[in-house]
Formats: sequence, structure tokens, C-alpha cells
Amino acid sequence: MAASRSRAQGASSSSSPCGYHVFLSFRGEDTRKRFADYLYKALVNAGFRTFRDEDHAERGEPIGSELKKAIQRSRSSVIVFSKDYASSTWCLDELVMILNRRRISSHFVLPVFYDVDPTHVRKQTGSFAEAFDGYHKRIEEEKDEKKKKEWMKKVKEWTEALQKVAELGGKVLINEADGALKQSEDLLSI
Repeated sequence: MAASRSRAQGASSSSSPCGYHVFLSFRGEDTRKRFADYLYKALVNAGFRTFRDEDHAERGEPIGSELKKAIQRSRSSVIVFSKDYASSTWCLDELVMILNRRRISSHFVLPVFYDVDPTHVRKQTGSFAEAFDGYHKRIEEEKDEKKKKEWMKKVKEWTEALQKVAELGGKVLINEADGALKQSEDLLSI
């Protein structure tokens, strides 16, 4: 697996027994240079010790132990759903871990629907349907029964996780030119 660089900044860890106040989850290709960067900076500037993954490889590799630990050591997660979020198996696996953490502890989860309709997330329609069509096609084409069952299990987990997280409510934001900074600051007021 390629080395993963991560960044955690903000208030000292002594103010957070869990290690991080916020685990920031997002699809890098969609939002890293725009909204996610502004949100990260706003969280850090507000004093929140924030973890975000800087450089993970998405080429079918499993989530690294560093990310798993960061999710476990975070009090809350902000998940930024964007148009191509569901096309990343990495993001979907991360989502499942975050919701498992929420299920067994008091982990707070804030979904942010960035230029995507929450209904598309909940029902896997729109761009989310396109991604899941690809996963279903992969299942159909898989010759190895064991791998086919593994994929079926994963797709079921992802579907259930997307349904659950969309039911939490959250914040809907429209991608506006030069609006990412203001939107990230507005999000902190929640």
C-alpha cells in the first residue's frame, strides 16, 4: 500500500481525550481543492482538532490502519457527500466504519450534501445510481463465487449505510463560485 500522509491540526490532544474532535470524510477529487480545504481550515481555525486524509490511494486498496484509528479516536465525523462520492469504494468503506462507530458509541455524525440531493444519497439515484450500477455489473461479471459474495455483501453494507446517513438530516450546500469559504464558515454555526 502506498504511504498515506494525513494531517491532524487544531487544539492540543490534551483537550480531546479521543484524540480528534472531527474526522473529515470527503471525496478528494470532487472537493479537496475547494470546499473540503475551506472546511478543514475553518474547523482548525475554530480550535477543532481535525483529521483528514491527505493522500490515500483508491486503487482497490483497503483502508489503512491509520484511518481506522483516526475514526475510532474521533468524537465526531463530518461527511461531505459530493457528486462522485459513491464512485469511491474507499469513501464508502470509510462511511461504513463511521456509522459502525456511531452505532457503538456517542460518535456524532454530520452529513453535508455538497451539490448533491440527499435523496440521491438515500435512494442511490442520480450519480449515486451510476456508481452502484457499476458495482452491480461487477458482481454479475465476477466468475469467482467467493469474490462475488464479498462484493454482494459490500454493496449491501454501502446501500444500508447511505440510507442511514441520509436519514440523519445534515446540511445541503450548493456549489457556488467563491462560496466555499462562506459555506464552510456557515457550517460551523450548526
